[in-house]
Amino acid sequence: MQTLRASKSGLSTAQLPSSILDVIDSLTKAGYQAYIVGGGVRDLMLGLNPKDFDAVTNATPSQIKEVFGRRCRIIGRRFELAHVYSGRELIEVATFRAPPKKAITSAQGMILRDNNWGTIEEDFSRRDFSINAMYYQPRKGEVLDFCNAIDDIKNKTLRLLGDPSLRFEEDPVRMLRTLRFAAKLNFSIDPKILEIFTEDMTQLLRDVSPHRLYDESQKLFTMGHLHRVMPMLIEFGVWKQLFADIDTEITPFIERAAKNTDQRIQIGKTINPAFFYAVLLWNNFLARCDVYHAKGMVAAEARAQAGLDVLKRQATRTIIPRFAETFIREVWEMQSRLLNPKPQQIEALSGHARFRAGFDFLLLREKSGDTTTNGMGAWWEAYQDMSADEKERAISLYNRQRAKSRRKATETAVDEKAISTQIEPLVKEQESRSRRTRNKATSHTSSSDSRSRNNDFKASVNTGEINADHPITKRRRVQRDLSQVIFGPIQ
Repeated sequence: MQTLRASKSGLSTAQLPSSILDVIDSLTKAGYQAYIVGGGVRDLMLGLNPKDFDAVTNATPSQIKEVFGRRCRIIGRRFELAHVYSGRELIEVATFRAPPKKAITSAQGMILRDNNWGTIEEDFSRRDFSINAMYYQPRKGEVLDFCNAIDDIKNKTLRLLGDPSLRFEEDPVRMLRTLRFAAKLNFSIDPKILEIFTEDMTQLLRDVSPHRLYDESQKLFTMGHLHRVMPMLIEFGVWKQLFADIDTEITPFIERAAKNTDQRIQIGKTINPAFFYAVLLWNNFLARCDVYHAKGMVAAEARAQAGLDVLKRQATRTIIPRFAETFIREVWEMQSRLLNPKPQQIEALSGHARFRAGFDFLLLREKSGDTTTNGMGAWWEAYQDMSADEKERAISLYNRQRAKSRRKATETAVDEKAISTQIEPLVKEQESRSRRTRNKATSHTSSSDSRSRNNDFKASVNTGEINADHPITKRRRVQRDLSQVIFGPIQ
């Protein structure tokens, strides 16, 4: 163990928010040891802006509760922690852990209970990565380094403490943390980790709660380097464990959405992690819609049922909260409404609660090469920047174009129907027909001639003209014996 001077490591109290200093000072004043530990110390040494700060102490959760009173809340069963509120900030405070006297693990080796209190030296040995195992005491201006972690930071190497295989078995989520830190910090992964980081090892993630995996997936989406970590998830076989039935090929749509998410985070804009789930599951949703359309289901019902099916399937890996599921389904539903809006509903649609998310989704689809959007992404983008009069003219023009397209579609359908009635038979009638066919033809011809003669007769009767060509003159005469004919009245 070596003690480093905080000033030489690039650390000072001026970099720390008042909330973490309040927690450290309160615990120290109560007679307990208290340090800042984890990613906050690491990021400050790397010159980054930490998202949050965690504290560690030798006080038990109940003793921490006594120090902070109503500002403290105890959470967790497997790993008991204290959440301390300082103003609007939340600080997570953990107690020094010791190796369990009797390990309570699953059949695969995952630790199920980890609430054995110990010393700072024992706590160090329980941590996962060396770069997260430095203890910073701001008031004393010193950093405790038990594993020469300062060299790993200088060399940009991600190294696990202890046997990597055992550490992954104890907590499979460390595999996700490995890829997340490697992508976020642009660190190389220790060869000892790469040796055992196989697809078989990733099967251990099936033992992790789907709720916890959802939380970890949100950290992947919101760390600001999503486009960099996605290929790593696929390469190491983690992708299949997190996302059900999603192709391992990163489509242009997914790639553009990932880069857009990273850009928003870098400029300080807020993001909804559920939005990227909507992007990932979009193709699955469309495929499921096609299934229900083939069964003759109405389009709106098909979309509703397809959304339920896709999210239910994804819940076997990561359970998305109900409010996030509702958001995802509303974004999907907005796509059909934005693609073919009714002119009288355009203004109301632009004020819809999910319009912005639905529009962003549509525009990303269009910019990634999706031709089914028919340019409506650009139309809505221009519409939002128009004045009231310009919007009115744009809606009027859209209405005329919409009517024109409908007329054109109707004319095309009529032309196709007319063409279909004029199509000649593909197989010509053979010249050498059977006797039965010839007889039928002859009979048909005779009957046609007979009908023709009758028609001529009727016509002549109506006109009163009987000529040499009249049918009655061509009647066959029968000779009769007139000697047997009796003329006059009959008795």
